[in-house]
Amino acid sequence: MNKFDRDLEILVRRLNMDTNKEAQKKLNVLKDNLIRLHEENVVKINHSVMELVCAKHLILKGYEVDIERPVDGLICDLYGVKGLGSHIVEIETGFIPPSHALDPANYRKSRIASKIIRYGNHSDKFALGVPPYYLLQIPDILVKPPRDRTKEDLKYLKTLCDLYYKNPPVSLDEIRNARIHTIYIIDMDDIAIREVDPVTYLEKRSIFSSAT
Repeated sequence: MNKFDRDLEILVRRLNMDTNKEAQKKLNVLKDNLIRLHEENVVKINHSVMELVCAKHLILKGYEVDIERPVDGLICDLYGVKGLGSHIVEIETGFIPPSHALDPANYRKSRIASKIIRYGNHSDKFALGVPPYYLLQIPDILVKPPRDRTKEDLKYLKTLCDLYYKNPPVSLDEIRNARIHTIYIIDMDDIAIREVDPVTYLEKRSIFSSAT
């Protein structure tokens, strides 16, 4: 057994310790899917373990969960359905490619804005999942209700996204309507997850960002 498979087996055993047989079965299916995708060189371990912890959280909340699911030309990390409602979660580890070593903050801000705009239009609820040591660079505009976004707001976000993500470019309608509903703080050391609303997250982020 390679290290990826072994790490997922260990994690799923821990996740299954306090779940019923139905939830265990669902987690095992997702684990097997990730192992297959890893064999195809599609997924990495740091990302995959966070997906599984978040998947358990959604399963226990009553969602049917799929991993790495195609949605309207996109591949979303987690796609959940409960009743008539859909929920997309994108996992962000904070990785900076070497090509953006000199502009990491702008790159991450553009990436996060693009994620919210692209995915936030394809489900009833959209969330980002992050480790506790990574502060998301969420533009404040995207936390505003769509009706409160000005033309200047839309132009700013369009310019920001087009800096790094123009294939395809986001539209003004996508920017106007996109919302992020929650943020999942995923603690891999304790195998725990906490939900934070975006407004509270931005308030706390500003405290950490201004600390000296």
